[in-house]
Order: sequence, then structure tokens, then C-alpha cells
Amino acid sequence: MQHRVPVAIVGAGPAGLLLGHILRAHGVDFVLVEHRSRDHVLSRIRAGVLEQASVDVLDRYGLAERLHTDGLVHGGIHLQVEGRRTHIDFEDLVGRTVTVYGQQRVVEDLMARHDELGSAVFYGASDVTPSGVDGDAPRLEFRHDGEDHVVQADFVIGTDGYHGVCRGLIPTEILDVAERSYDAAWLGILADVAPSTDELIYALHPDGFGMHSMRSPTVSRLYLQVDPTDDIANWSDERIWAALQERLGTAGWTLTEGPITEKSITPMRSSVASTLAYGRLFLAGDAGHIVPPTGAKGLNAAIADVAMLGEALAAANGGSDGLLASYSRRALERQWKIQYFSQWMTDMLHTPGAETPEGERPFRYRSRVGQLAYVTGSRHAQQTLAEQYTGLAIE
Repeated sequence: MQHRVPVAIVGAGPAGLLLGHILRAHGVDFVLVEHRSRDHVLSRIRAGVLEQASVDVLDRYGLAERLHTDGLVHGGIHLQVEGRRTHIDFEDLVGRTVTVYGQQRVVEDLMARHDELGSAVFYGASDVTPSGVDGDAPRLEFRHDGEDHVVQADFVIGTDGYHGVCRGLIPTEILDVAERSYDAAWLGILADVAPSTDELIYALHPDGFGMHSMRSPTVSRLYLQVDPTDDIANWSDERIWAALQERLGTAGWTLTEGPITEKSITPMRSSVASTLAYGRLFLAGDAGHIVPPTGAKGLNAAIADVAMLGEALAAANGGSDGLLASYSRRALERQWKIQYFSQWMTDMLHTPGAETPEGERPFRYRSRVGQLAYVTGSRHAQQTLAEQYTGLAIE
């Protein structure tokens, strides 16, 4: 089957799905191809905090109806160090909020709207092969339900993640990747129990980082810092709850336990590609950059990318390519600010890992205690945190 559209999108995660809606809102046709099954895409458990800026984007394109009905609006977070908990009031500090709404639900909403509109979205495609992005006639070939498809497009967009096929189209002599690995990982659980907190708790404890988040009024999401080489088999439910009780505990507060329905260990790393553009290829989301989860920026960064890219593609389709020519620069300038914040939050809230020399660990740990004491005691420092946590402006 032959297709001719202005834009071919590879990857139907939240970035690709949202980009499709933005293009449709501007009257730009597209084909969206995903090599995973629809059920697999829906099953991936990811971020659960949306910046105010991200909510604004979804609102702008009429995609936030269920978010506003079911999302949990939070006006701040709690920072805790060695049992002392301080509330950081975003509304008072910067007049903004965040919304707890799982990435799975964002994907469900975007998929449902594409279904209503009859968008050309292909799940479970094989042999997905973009080509010709360095010339004037990009192509995207794939096989779906036993039929071969060829898409002729003006632009190919890679929203297919770090290991996707699109990023590999950029020659190695052009693409540099700046990366950092962290000597900590997150053990995350989902539990069928009502949250024990009104807003997220980020805690530094001598045993390691602990975090209490949530997915709904009846489902809690909690995290523990562990070594990246640890095995989830080493963590029984009883051990997990005991560690959470220890790290999150504070006077006058109780952590309620419940059945754990999912648990896994996720390493942390940072990665930024030197460019998000090559010829008629453009990258967005995890295809171009990855952040550690501490600052809740991964999904939000992807939304910001496609908000900028969608507008730029629409302008280019109308004959004005200035926004598209500057997309990579603008997106990366914003991304490096996000990387700074995510790294800052991660370093501040985690104990030194096994790679830290034994003699340096007490100093590094106490300096992080001091850093948290400064942040929780300074309105100016809290404003900086609040501004970045609730979301930087999207051009």
C-alpha cells in the first residue's frame, strides 16, 4: 500500500501520539507507525506527574477532559531529610501546580481520540525502515497485517525512544551523545492501598532515598534507592515495606501498607543527543534525551518537544520553515536546563553509592543533608525548585 503524507511518525508512545494530534489540529496529515503492539504500549508503566506546562499543552489541543476529571492536582511537594519533613508550596511560591496522572492514562486518552478520528496509526508493525532523510524524498517502509506499506513524506519524525531506528540514521560523525550513569537505581512498586500522603514525599535517609507518590486515590506508587546491580528477587514484599517505613518515617505520620501488585528495579542515567535534526529527520522525547526520574521530567520533556515540533511542522507545511530550522537548538536549550534540574534533584536526594570511595561517603552524605537544609530554609531556593518542577516555559 502506498501513502503520501507530509509527516511520517515512528513511535506511538505519548510523544508520537500527541504529535499526531497537534498536526491534525493544524490540518497536517500524517502516518504513525509503532512496532510494538497496542497492548504493549498501554502496559508500560512510566511517569505520573504532569507539569503545569504539560497540562496547558493538552488543554490547548482539547485532550485533557479526563485528566481534569480524574487527575490529582497538587500544589506542592514534601522534602524530608532524616525524618524532618518540609512542605514546598508551589502555589504560594510561583502560582502554579502539577497534576498526578499516570503516563498510561495519557496514552489511553490519546489513543482513544485517534480512534475516534480514524487516524492512520499502525501498531505491531514489522520491518520499520525509514530512509532518504538526507535528501528531498524521505520514505518509511513497514509491514502490517501481512501487507507492505510505503510512506512518501516530506519529514520523518523519530519518537521511537533511545533504542529506536530513527536515531541511528544520523551519521556518527555528526551525532555526539553526552551521557552520565548514576550509582543508584530505583526499586519501584505499585500497591493497592490509598496514599498515606496528600502530596509527593521525597526523602533523604542514611539508608538511601525514599519516595511516596500515587496513581489514584486508591493506588500508591513508592520508590526506594537500591544499588544498580541489585536483583528484585532479593526484595520480598516484607523487606520493601520495612525499608519504606524506615526511610519515610516521621513523628506523627503513618505509612499504610497494602498488597504490592508490581515491583521492578530501574537504573538511572542521563543522555542528550547533540542534535535533534538531520536533513528531513527530527527527533523528540527519549529518542533525543533521557533524564533520571527524580525530577519527573521525562514525559514532560517529550510533551514540550512535540509542542514545539508540531507548531514548526505546521508552519513548514504552510511554507515557512524558520521554526523548523531552529527546533533542535530551541529544544536542546530547554533540555539542558531540565538536565540540570534532574541531576540536581538526583544528587541532592540520594546517598553516595558503592562507587564513592569509603572515606568520602560521610562528607558527601552530610553535604546533601546541608543542601536540603538550605533549600527547605530559603524561600528563594524553594522558588527556584518550584519554578522548575512545575515546568519551564515552552516556546
